[in-house]
Amino acid sequence: MKIAILSGTSGLVGMQLLHQLMKSSYYDFILSVGRRKLALKHEKLVQIEGDLFSLSSWDWEEKVRAESFGGAYNGFIDAIKAKSAEIHAFSSLGTTIKVAGSKEKFYAIDHDLVIGFAAWAKKLGASRFLYVSAMGADATSSIFYNKVKGETEEDLKAFQFTFLGLFRPSLLLGNRSEFRFGEQVASIIMKPLVWLKLAKNIRPIYDYQVAKAMVKTALSTTSNPFEIITSGQMQDLSQ
Repeated sequence: MKIAILSGTSGLVGMQLLHQLMKSSYYDFILSVGRRKLALKHEKLVQIEGDLFSLSSWDWEEKVRAESFGGAYNGFIDAIKAKSAEIHAFSSLGTTIKVAGSKEKFYAIDHDLVIGFAAWAKKLGASRFLYVSAMGADATSSIFYNKVKGETEEDLKAFQFTFLGLFRPSLLLGNRSEFRFGEQVASIIMKPLVWLKLAKNIRPIYDYQVAKAMVKTALSTTSNPFEIITSGQMQDLSQ
């Protein structure tokens, strides 16, 4: 059985990821983990909700069984418990300091929740982990946002997944649920680079391109234990 586990589903990239995973014939089930369920139904989609900060103590089996009408997910549960499933985990968790309210709360979401999800996914048997980071991710950066993203990348390496994909998109384009003034201005200024197909690694990239690249990378065969995927590479992979 092939299973995809997804966190950050309600976000910009997360929604596109879910769409790509549902379209893929490779995955038998998609387990979405979040604070709330989406108003969405699909034969492959299993949604469980709760406080992500206490994810490690969730009774995930009980939560899934509560959604398993007529025992529809019994095989799914058995495959995870028997460690017989191939599991790929995808994280697009992230926020901004403005939305979070403080640097401490931002760190709790962009670092702690991601690492907590990775630990949980590893315990369930995930062999591959694919994470949406940022173009400037650097654990030694003097820029707080880039430093947090870089620290998260470094801490993810410690789990020693069979494959770790670190996706570093430039400015993301798409339909966000919240208004971000700075990103709106930057997208207007930089959008000509998209139209003219210039500066591939720094020009804005669409949410669906990131999602397509993540799924394609998850399904690729590689002997590398981890890989950094640049914004330009994502655009090539999404063709």
